[in-house]
Amino acid sequence: MAEQTASDAQAGRESTSYEEAREELVDVVRRLEAGGTTLEESLALWERGEQLAQVCQRWLDGARERLDKVLEADAD
Repeated sequence: MAEQTASDAQAGRESTSYEEAREELVDVVRRLEAGGTTLEESLALWERGEQLAQVCQRWLDGARERLDKVLEADAD
């Protein structure tokens, strides 16, 4: 059951656009910087921020790969 949940979470992250992930990450950072949350809430926000940062990084890595392929094709 846990594996299915992890797969579902992975699928959800993959369907998140870069812009959506970035905007949510900005909101998470704002909330953490503002303070006023419990330790448990802060940890949950931090973990979500880490997930969102990974989603953004995957999008950026994919974009870099696509650009590199186009540049390689143009060089040939």
